[in-house]
Amino acid sequence: MGTPESSREPCPDRILDDIGGAFGMGAVGGSAFHFIKGAYNSPKGSRFIGGKQSVAMNAPRVGGSFAVWGGLFSTFDCSMVYLRQKEDPWNSIIAGAATGGFLSMRQGPNAAVRSALVGGVLLALIEGAGIALNKLTAEPQHMQMEEGMMPPGMPPGMQMGQQQGQMIPPSPESTGSSTSSWFGGLFGKKEEEPQQTSSGSETKVLESFDAPPVPSFEYK
Repeated sequence: MGTPESSREPCPDRILDDIGGAFGMGAVGGSAFHFIKGAYNSPKGSRFIGGKQSVAMNAPRVGGSFAVWGGLFSTFDCSMVYLRQKEDPWNSIIAGAATGGFLSMRQGPNAAVRSALVGGVLLALIEGAGIALNKLTAEPQHMQMEEGMMPPGMPPGMQMGQQQGQMIPPSPESTGSSTSSWFGGLFGKKEEEPQQTSSGSETKVLESFDAPPVPSFEYK
């Protein structure tokens, strides 16, 4: 899963994309809010008509306000990307603070500073929540990918290709060492032969012995 910075549009197209998305969000949300408000304030028998008129009067204004905020935010965000030459959450935080301060400049410097602080804190909370959500959703997906590679019903400690109750064959290193020791015992230096036990008596196998002399039957 990509981060919010890497999954967005490139910077020039990002401005138009955010303007359209913000306008649609404001129009839909404003329509629902003002329809309920207009229907509640209208007399009985004309609540639907009153809600419809309230939506027609206020929904475009709310959508336009959202579009202005989204356009300014994306413009400041792209400016920070160009100046800092990297994509990170600090761009969005600074862009949110700059947008809030710019929209409140007509009310004075104090109001602009307050709006800038509110915008920066709000965007910091949004970015922090997005990063935490990405971390929480990335860990279960990684575990599911590891579990998906194992066949179903396989115990967690069993290796791939091993059947249940089957012993793991020895490694080639151990097999090679035993083979080399066997060949070394035949062609190299002989080791001490093991003692052979039979019926409680021990018999040592002699490595070499002298043959007895051949008897002679000649008459002297």
